[in-house]
Amino acid sequence: MNLFLIFLSSDPVRSIWAIESGEELALLLLATLLLVGMIMVAFVAVYLMLILRKALGQEPAAKPVDPRTLWQRIAGLHALSQEKDLTLEHAYDGIEELDNPTPPWFMSLFYSTIAFGVVYLFVFHVFKVGDLQTAEYTQEVAMADQQREIYIKKVAGSINENTVAFMKEPKALDAGKAAFLQSCVACHGQQGQGGVGPNLTDEYWLHGGTIKAVFHTITEGVPEKGMMSWKKQLNPLQVQQVASYILSLQGTKPAGAKAPQGTKEVPNVPAQTDKVAVR
Repeated sequence: MNLFLIFLSSDPVRSIWAIESGEELALLLLATLLLVGMIMVAFVAVYLMLILRKALGQEPAAKPVDPRTLWQRIAGLHALSQEKDLTLEHAYDGIEELDNPTPPWFMSLFYSTIAFGVVYLFVFHVFKVGDLQTAEYTQEVAMADQQREIYIKKVAGSINENTVAFMKEPKALDAGKAAFLQSCVACHGQQGQGGVGPNLTDEYWLHGGTIKAVFHTITEGVPEKGMMSWKKQLNPLQVQQVASYILSLQGTKPAGAKAPQGTKEVPNVPAQTDKVAVR
C-alpha cells in the first residue's frame, strides 16, 4: 500500500493509526522524518540568513512609526496628511483618485472564508468525518420518526389495528363525535347520513364495518376514492374514538340518508339506548 492511500483513506482514524504491515509502518516513519527534516531545514536556513545579514552589516531598516490609531489600522483608514502618498498619477476633471487598499477587516474575513472552505473540504469530503446535508436530513427525519413513535406510545399506548376495541364510554364517544364533526362532516354529513362519502348509519359497508376495519379505513384512507389518510392528524387513540362514534351511529336513520352502498355487515356495538345517550 502506498503512502498516499494510507493518509487519504476514507476512515481517517484507521488510515493513521491502524498500521497493518511493516511496510506501512516504515512508510509512516519515513514521512514523519521527512516532515521533521523539512521543518528543521527551514529553521536553519532562516537562522543562517540572519547571521549572514549581521556579518555583512545589512541590518534591517527600522520601520517608520505608523501615526494611525488602532481603529484606523483595523478599518484601513488613513489620515488626511497621508493622502498625498496615496494619490494615483491620473486625474479626471481635476478629481484625483486615492489608491486606498481594501480594509484589513474585510481581507481578514475574506481569507477566513477561504480557510473555512479548505477545512470544510477536508472534513466533509476528504476525510469524511462530518455528515453532509443529505445525511443530516436523513438522521433528523429518523429522529423525528422516533419522537413521533414515542409520542404516540405515550398518548395512545399500544392501540393499532390488531388491538383496537370499541369504546362505549360516553366520554370517549363524545371525544370521537367532536373529532368527527370537525373533520368528517364535509363528506359524511352532520349525522353520518352520507354525502360525497357513504352513509355511515346503515348496515352496509364498502371497506368493512368492524371496529378494526373502520380504524384501518380512517388511518390509511381510501386515496383512490378521495378519502385522505388521517394518521398524521389523529393519533391512534383519537382514531379509535372516531371509529367507535361512527359505529355508535348504527340504526339512527337520520333524515336524507344516502342509499346503502357496499356489503351488509352488522357490527357488534352496544344497544341503541346506550348510543342515544351520548349524542
